Amino acid sequence: MKTEDIKLILDALSKGNVSADAAAEQIKNLSFEDVGFAKVDHGRAERQGFPEVIFGLGKTPEQIAGIFEKLIERAPNLLITRTTAAVYSEIRNIATDAEWHESASIIRVIRDKTELGSGEIAIVTAGTSDIPVAEEAALTAEAMGNRVVRIWDAGVAGIHRIMAQREILRKSRVVIVAAGMEGALPSVVGGLVSVPVIAVPTSIGYGASFGGIAALLGMLNSCSSNVSVVNIDNGFGAGFSASLINRKRDE
Repeated sequence: MKTEDIKLILDALSKGNVSADAAAEQIKNLSFEDVGFAKVDHGRAERQGFPEVIFGLGKTPEQIAGIFEKLIERAPNLLITRTTAAVYSEIRNIATDAEWHESASIIRVIRDKTELGSGEIAIVTAGTSDIPVAEEAALTAEAMGNRVVRIWDAGVAGIHRIMAQREILRKSRVVIVAAGMEGALPSVVGGLVSVPVIAVPTSIGYGASFGGIAALLGMLNSCSSNVSVVNIDNGFGAGFSASLINRKRDE
């Protein structure tokens, strides 16, 4: 809850522009707003550095649009993850500048392009099949005010491909690595750089990959000390964490 917002509401009350009941309701809603099927968290940006992100899976288009409409009144940049083109049709009626990114299943609005982290975040995939998860990370990091460089299809099956990117990797503040199969690439990248590496196991692979569990366990057991791991296919979590690391290093 921002002090400036409370001051604006009290100022409007003192000038007679709003009633006492309306002012009280607005102050209450600075924290969260109950819309029946959801409690919209207006204080998320103040607490965590970015507005509430709408997770689309399991929600109806109408529910997503209802939450989005409340958030966009106060937040310039918003994300809807794991969503569909049908939801995008609803959102376009509310925000004509909304972007639909089919490969990552993300809807994004960016109205404030302020750079909040001066470093660059490198995002690497082991294979082309890992791009949707990596792109979710990239779109998230960009929405949070970061510069992103994408390095696709540089897995260990052709190790020379990642070695050719060493200069870019070493200049980055944070590196995100998305890989399926056995999940070896983050360990290799971790051995090349002196910055945090966020490993994203993907559910890409044949049967014994167990939908990403093999990659997850491989990454958790990485011998590179700078590697940390998010959940399977969680590109959003990786992009969010990388963004906070980039900001904090500036602070």
